[in-house]
Amino acid sequence: MKIINQKLAISGPAHLEFEGVPIPIYIPFGFYPLSQGRHSGLMKPQFASNEQFGLGLEGVGYYKVLSNYWDVKVYGNVYSYGGWSVNVNPTYRKRYRYSGAFNLSMQTTKFNFKGDPDFLKNKTFNINWNHSVDGKSRPGTSFSASVNAGSTRYNQLTPNNVQLNFQNQLGSSIAYSKSWAGKPYNLTLSANHNQNNVTRLINVSLPDAGFSVSTLYPLQSKNQVGTPKWYEKLGIGYNGNFRNQVSFYDTAFKLKNLIDTLQWGAQHSIPITLALPPIMGGAVIVSPSVSYSQVWIAQKFRRKWNTATQKVDTTITKGFFTDHQASFSLSFNTAVFGTYQFRKSRIVALRHVIRPSFSLNYKPDLSKSHFYTDTVATGITSRFSEFEGALYSGYGEGKTGGLGFSVDNNLEMKWRSKKDTGENAIKKIKLIDGYGFSTGYNFLADSLKLSIVSLYLRATLFDKIQINAQSALDPYQTDQYGRDIDKYAWEGGKFKLGRLTYGSISMSTSFQSKPKDPKKDELRKKEAENRLNDPNLIGDQKRLLEYMQQNPADFVDFNIPWQISFGYSLSFTNRLQPDLISYKKDFTSGLNFTGSFNLTPKWNFSTNGNFDFDTKNCRHFK
Repeated sequence: MKIINQKLAISGPAHLEFEGVPIPIYIPFGFYPLSQGRHSGLMKPQFASNEQFGLGLEGVGYYKVLSNYWDVKVYGNVYSYGGWSVNVNPTYRKRYRYSGAFNLSMQTTKFNFKGDPDFLKNKTFNINWNHSVDGKSRPGTSFSASVNAGSTRYNQLTPNNVQLNFQNQLGSSIAYSKSWAGKPYNLTLSANHNQNNVTRLINVSLPDAGFSVSTLYPLQSKNQVGTPKWYEKLGIGYNGNFRNQVSFYDTAFKLKNLIDTLQWGAQHSIPITLALPPIMGGAVIVSPSVSYSQVWIAQKFRRKWNTATQKVDTTITKGFFTDHQASFSLSFNTAVFGTYQFRKSRIVALRHVIRPSFSLNYKPDLSKSHFYTDTVATGITSRFSEFEGALYSGYGEGKTGGLGFSVDNNLEMKWRSKKDTGENAIKKIKLIDGYGFSTGYNFLADSLKLSIVSLYLRATLFDKIQINAQSALDPYQTDQYGRDIDKYAWEGGKFKLGRLTYGSISMSTSFQSKPKDPKKDELRKKEAENRLNDPNLIGDQKRLLEYMQQNPADFVDFNIPWQISFGYSLSFTNRLQPDLISYKKDFTSGLNFTGSFNLTPKWNFSTNGNFDFDTKNCRHFK
């Protein structure tokens, strides 16, 4: 071999090896540029063939280094049926400050030849932009961008990219946030976009603004001495959001239609809290609270039965409207512990913890004037809100003055191991992480005073299988259309607690091999924990997490030879039918899985996907 330092190396014949394994490939000579750093130059194209686009040459372009912080790629594709595309892809990075990449793609696609009955020509575009800022560059201020937008048919018409062809949901987010050091103020500004490439509907929110004031204690003494008084713990805060949104179809884009679909709204809330001293020897914690909320709404939505057409007509009135809500509550919380000891058994004890919560609440009816009754079918009426469909919907009608009750439980067990001795022989196991229910009773309601009962359960079996279950129990009987009537389910001679209107259960588990180097694995975990607990690295961790979510293949733990995980979910719900009268029970279930293994110490293969049992199809697999 002949080497010209930092310029060129030339060798004679060579026998190639892959990870130390010889392969039957020989090269007569080798030519290896040794120049360092980035250099401008032509990009290597590749040939492609596509039944719809014909023969093509892809990746023809030029790479240009503009400066130490900027570079750009300009490349395109050309096909024999006349289709072509061009991409402009600049990237930028300034160490310890910011980094990002931008890509503008424009393509013209032609199917078949001009004059053919199935000839089709389309012009589409797509814009991608990713930007992140180092959190340490400007403490208290952050800016990020993730943009993926364009023509709704761009993905469908991109050749030789099956994964992109079936990506029907696109979304974008540009966000700026600022917090003031030593002050309780926080400001966020964002622009968001989402589009459905199947329906071709595009929604753009610009701007979204949020301003919040952390809890202040106006009665607290500036020079605190000793235990604070109870009234000094009176806290008040503020949360406000403002939003604009326009919606349009890219097949019928007109400025007039865009203005017609403009919606805006705002929401304000002022929470007031007070921590009172515990009562009954500290066993019961008393927490009063007061809150006030207001929404600004830009339109009213009204339904009206048309006797001539026997259909429901709708009208929308633009303007400035407000709705209010106030609530008052007083809650009592405690915990009850119970232990049962076993004798002459490997089970040492069972421990049951009950955390009941009881609350008194009152909410005046400030939204009554915004509800109306109208006919939805011959002889059938229903109640509607005139703020239906607004960005910030109005509040519910009716007074609330009643009780709230919830019970949370967990169950643990101690057992004696035969393998260990002494203190290590006693093991503690969580049998059920949490289970319970919550409901309420409204004394001021005209009917249906008892609220729907919410049930839940969380458990981990054998430290491997995570189970989560939720359901809703409706305690009322129904009419012929499935609507609740003011009669309890257990009335009428039959004992029945109610009917389940919603339910879901999910189970997941994962398996992995032992790490090759246990010490290295423990050191990595400690380093990750230290980074998470370091306030100076919060911004870096957030950006790293976002990047890992977008590029999972770039982060592989080669210390774990293989790992696999499974998840199963099943749910059902009662869905209101388009006739606004009847209900239908819908079931959904699916299985998802992920797995990876190391082929060599430096090669990792991963796969993931999910299977929909309703359609009997893999919704996503790669």
